[in-house]
Amino acid sequence: MIEEQKFNYGKLFLIGFGFFGVSVLWSLYNTYVPILLERKFFLDAAAIGFFMSLDNIAALFIQPPVGAWSDRVRTKLGRRLPFIAVGAPVAAVAFGLIPLANSLPLFVACTVTTILAMAFWRTPVVALMPDVTPSHLRSQANGIINFMGGLGLVLGTSVGAILVQRNAAFPFWFGSLLVLVAAALVLIFVREPKVYDDNVETEKPDLLKSIKELVTSRHGDAIRIFLAIFFWFIAYNAIEAFLSLYGVNHLGLDDSGAGRLITSVGASFLIFAIPAGFIGAKLGRKKTISIGLIIMIAVLLSVYFIPKETLLQSYGSLPLLGSFMNLTILLLAAGIGWSLININSLPVVVDLTDRAHIGTFTGLYYLFSTLAAIAGPNINGWIVKLTGNNYSSIFVIGPIFMAAALVMVLGMHSGEATPEGSVEAQG
Repeated sequence: MIEEQKFNYGKLFLIGFGFFGVSVLWSLYNTYVPILLERKFFLDAAAIGFFMSLDNIAALFIQPPVGAWSDRVRTKLGRRLPFIAVGAPVAAVAFGLIPLANSLPLFVACTVTTILAMAFWRTPVVALMPDVTPSHLRSQANGIINFMGGLGLVLGTSVGAILVQRNAAFPFWFGSLLVLVAAALVLIFVREPKVYDDNVETEKPDLLKSIKELVTSRHGDAIRIFLAIFFWFIAYNAIEAFLSLYGVNHLGLDDSGAGRLITSVGASFLIFAIPAGFIGAKLGRKKTISIGLIIMIAVLLSVYFIPKETLLQSYGSLPLLGSFMNLTILLLAAGIGWSLININSLPVVVDLTDRAHIGTFTGLYYLFSTLAAIAGPNINGWIVKLTGNNYSSIFVIGPIFMAAALVMVLGMHSGEATPEGSVEAQG
């Protein structure tokens, strides 16, 4: 049973610091690791795409079972917080060592250690939100959590763009510091619910069984939402992994300017994260996600077809974002679309199961998003290579997979918020 049946802003913002730390690290990782791979180790686009998926291959085998494991853990600290206490410090140290690695094997060791440690605490920190929030408030609550994630992305990439001009290692060290601070705030101030679904007759979470149940007719909507998640994360991760290289190699921007491209997405995501949750509650999650997908399709097609010179046309400079170009406007629109999608997707997932299996379904959420994170960079890496290093081609694959996700979402019949006080969907 959830202890607090009200919207606790303070607790949600504190939990959000966990996602803040996750977003800081991953935004800096996806921005600067590809550049290091190209310049330091001379890898081509296909090899970079494969490398950017290697960490996710490792995470594939960790995040889902860790989510199920955290459902069963009982400690004085709670069932989610112990994973944060172990995973966050290890991730911070390994991430800080990445720019110091001068050989490819050592570089791989640092990056893989980072992702393994991040995988160990990411699912539990995300599962904290539904642990303390009733169904009918989860879209709004997820908006707050993702607002903190957007804040981490904007702060990480904007400050990173300044720091990289001084030293290539500084963005990594800055990210490590913020991860440690964020994890410490969660561990010090967040207290988990003390009441769990421990009825001896309640079936314990079982990841493999949950996967098997997805293929049954009973979970038709679960299949659709997980496939939609898979499709839209292929599109998003494929572009995110190469956006900085697109800025450097296709647009001719310096490292700082290329690093700020993802800041534009993060800035509008940050602004719309909380409103997206309330929009999802008002319009319905399915309709809101569909609108977001349509926006993303339109933006990605526009970036691909609009000439480079037009994309680079500038109207001045803005704090954090740097040069305010036509491309900046499009990326800001992409952030709005992504907020409508991302904020409302996890609440759909957790409302397709019962409270005892929230961690398991959160793990499945990351299973499908991780599979997409493996496929996306590899697909775009090969597209770039086969098109003669034409980095604008990274925007070809996105609209196709976003459209496939839209088809899946439009076919759903459930996943909306359950009324206050009602019994949640059973897995």
